[in-house]
Amino acid sequence: MAESMMSKAATMEIPINSNGDSRNLAEEDSLEQAATIQWSLREKDLQQVMVSGPNLNETSIVSGGYGGTTEGIIPTSSIKGPAIRLNTDFLGNRHIPNEGQGSNMHHTSSNSSMTAEEATRGVAVEKFDIMKKWGLNTYKCTKQMISERFGRGSRTVDLELEAQIEVLRETKRKYESVLNLARALTNHFYSMVQTQQALGDTFADLSQKSPELRDEFGYNAETQKLLCKNGETLLGAINFFVSSINTLVNKTMEDTLTTIKMYENARLEFDAYRADLEELNLGPRDAVTMARIEAAQQQYQIHKDKYERLRNDVTIKLKFLEENKVKVMHKQLLLFHNAISAYFAGNQQQLEQTLKQFNIKLKPPGADKPSWLEEQ
Repeated sequence: MAESMMSKAATMEIPINSNGDSRNLAEEDSLEQAATIQWSLREKDLQQVMVSGPNLNETSIVSGGYGGTTEGIIPTSSIKGPAIRLNTDFLGNRHIPNEGQGSNMHHTSSNSSMTAEEATRGVAVEKFDIMKKWGLNTYKCTKQMISERFGRGSRTVDLELEAQIEVLRETKRKYESVLNLARALTNHFYSMVQTQQALGDTFADLSQKSPELRDEFGYNAETQKLLCKNGETLLGAINFFVSSINTLVNKTMEDTLTTIKMYENARLEFDAYRADLEELNLGPRDAVTMARIEAAQQQYQIHKDKYERLRNDVTIKLKFLEENKVKVMHKQLLLFHNAISAYFAGNQQQLEQTLKQFNIKLKPPGADKPSWLEEQ
């Protein structure tokens, strides 16, 4: 009913005279009353909207008069730009946020976006520079390597150090052969000890079930068990020997060879930049070339210092490796000799004394085959 009244009031014509007075006071009062009712209804609707918090995309803006038609309704989804939230206090008053706050927020967001973009650009430039330097260094080293391979380029050679490095590589190959043979001996001897143990158990069982051959089976069972015990003692000594040789070959020598590889790479880089500097010195001496020569001189000095530092490291490591190798092998070869001699001589007391001398602890009786860590 209220809507029909408002529609009627909105479409009603109000005739006025030349003095601006109403011809019909009753109709004017009715019109004012209808307008007041319509505004109060709109005020209540607006408060309900603010309380219930509708989706801005579902609301609309009404333009025109009180009784405006759908032509004046504009969906907010078609309005571009930042949304404005209307705040109401407990009295129902409406407040619109200050435009300066939105501007400050937009300015802060813009600054943070620019900072993130600059940081990303800086990282990209840094990665590009790293790739550029790596590519240039790889090109120079490859060029130097090819020149050396075909005999067109010169290389820096330390004859004494090169001879020591070659000796080390040959020694490592021979020690690897000893290590492989010692592991094979351990596996075969372990199988023999297991066979002796099974044979001793079989002799003992037959001694109980064959009264007429009890003594013969009995002392054969005791002999096999004694051999099995001594074999386990010898296996402990051989495993210790294998473990020590493995540490020497695959850790100590390998660490020195890793430093040697770094030294050889540094030598190649040094020769590459040395050749580059020599080539620039043979060219013209204009301003551009002088700048390139200065940059090449700096790179040459950097790689020269690196080369000399690694050469000193290799010399020191080779010296300590030789001392360590002699010390370790002296102990391990003495252990291996004494243990093998005592076992095959049947001297159980000397075999046990050898293990005590080198602080070797045996596994408890009935232990399984040596673990893969001990076999490495």
